[in-house]
Amino acid sequence: MNPYQVLGVSETASETEIKNAYRELAKKYHPDNYAGSPLADVAEQKMKEINEAYDTICDMRRNSSSANHTDSASYNNSSYTYSSFSDVRRLIKEGRLDDAMQILNGVTAANRNAEWHFLMGMIFSRKGWNEQAYSYFQTACRMDPSNQEFMSALNNMNARRTYNPGGYNTVGTGGCSMCDICTGLMCMNCCCDCCGGNGCC
Repeated sequence: MNPYQVLGVSETASETEIKNAYRELAKKYHPDNYAGSPLADVAEQKMKEINEAYDTICDMRRNSSSANHTDSASYNNSSYTYSSFSDVRRLIKEGRLDDAMQILNGVTAANRNAEWHFLMGMIFSRKGWNEQAYSYFQTACRMDPSNQEFMSALNNMNARRTYNPGGYNTVGTGGCSMCDICTGLMCMNCCCDCCGGNGCC
């Protein structure tokens, strides 16, 4: 099926129109809305079609020089899966973390592969939520232990946890946690008291 038809937009639709259509459909058919319902399987299949259509359109537009010559039969490529996540990577690179997370949240559980967990980890890491990021990186490495990109992210996060075992967010403090800063101030106060309080502090 033509991916534009799946999203209910024309082939001349703008990027914003396509994105809005995708979001509305993803919201409507998200599996969480049909938990325990007889329509759960139908909703999951529909969500898969929506994800595939959106990803296909994004890929086609990035390769617009050859898009006009694409055989419509390629839309039914049974080997296609939502596994590249190239659009999500671009959004993370641009700092559009909420948009990237929305796309990832729309991916059904069956399609949440190692790369999905890695990208979730990247989003949480960029947000400064290190524990959540570490958990996603661990899962990505368990699912694909030979992937050096995933392993490097896990090692980097592990190094940050080892350096800062208390789990404090060190962003914006030059690598010092609030605990380090408070301890330093207490030490300075003690030094001043020992010096007789002669205006050294």
